[in-house]
Amino acid sequence: MILYFPKAHYDKAYRGQTFPLLKPFLKADNFSDEDRIAMYGISETDVVFVDALEKSDVAILTMSWNYYVRTKQQSKAIDFLKATQRLNVPTWVVLLDDVGLDFPDFPHVTLFRQSGYRTRAPKWHVGLPVFISDPLKEHYNTDAVFARPYVENPTIGFCGYATSNSTLALKTKLKIGLKNLGYYLKLHSYEPEMILAAAQWRYKILKRLESHSKLHTNFIYREKYRAGSQNAEQRAASTQAFFDNIKDSDYVVCVRGAGNFSVRLYETLAMGRIPVFVNTDCILPLADEVDWKRHVVWIAVKDLDIIGERVLTFHRALTARSFKDLQQRNRKLWDEKLRLKGFFDE
Repeated sequence: MILYFPKAHYDKAYRGQTFPLLKPFLKADNFSDEDRIAMYGISETDVVFVDALEKSDVAILTMSWNYYVRTKQQSKAIDFLKATQRLNVPTWVVLLDDVGLDFPDFPHVTLFRQSGYRTRAPKWHVGLPVFISDPLKEHYNTDAVFARPYVENPTIGFCGYATSNSTLALKTKLKIGLKNLGYYLKLHSYEPEMILAAAQWRYKILKRLESHSKLHTNFIYREKYRAGSQNAEQRAASTQAFFDNIKDSDYVVCVRGAGNFSVRLYETLAMGRIPVFVNTDCILPLADEVDWKRHVVWIAVKDLDIIGERVLTFHRALTARSFKDLQQRNRKLWDEKLRLKGFFDE
């Protein structure tokens, strides 16, 4: 694919807001292609960058839309989008972070995003995976799934921020409500969010699963995000505990956090486990290519009262062979379609 992006837009100080496909190629001069493949899984031979917009198959807005809004440079981005529109060059833009932002309607633009609500967003807003490093290689020095045998009563895992703290829940909801009000009063352009205290909601979901007599639960409740880690050693320990929890479970509860998406969904697939995915009107990646309900236990919000039965019904429909096959298929889905190169190839 032949790509163009305006190099002058790149701001190293906001590197985290760079369009994901460009990050592997905006590195120091001594960063080799072997380094690029090892870190990002993509090579300089996989794409061609040109210096003339009219020669490209696809144009990319260098930084996220969040960046242009935050730095008050929307006009610079809009000028570029108008230029690509005049030349009829399909253009990719990314919207990052937990909360969406109003974005102008351009017929030639595909807007990639992780957060947002499918029924509220136009179809040209498409899902973007959370790109993660390979947890099997990074934490277990292998690329082989730790296969779980089929048992009649499966184990469901979760390790993370989930608390019954009602005061914190009230503060969280009040903060979201005030931010939503600011949007309607035109004080900012951050999209309205579901008024939800995610950590407390997760806690209630986990407790429902714990009450089911035919499910084994492997839950680690954290009172703070990342167990309140204060230094690198603590972060490493909490991260290892997180992935050990996934490894030692058959299914893993994947529920949205502050943004309407789940990083844990991709971590679970990468580990070769089966997500119990609570769909809160999420914008999933490759929704037209991937039959997500073949890879996850799909839980609609209206069915949360019977989430345990949904998991058990899904599990009992599997055989010992199909259960192991699904673990491998989930790993393959992540490896081939939800990593940087595979996703943009799709």
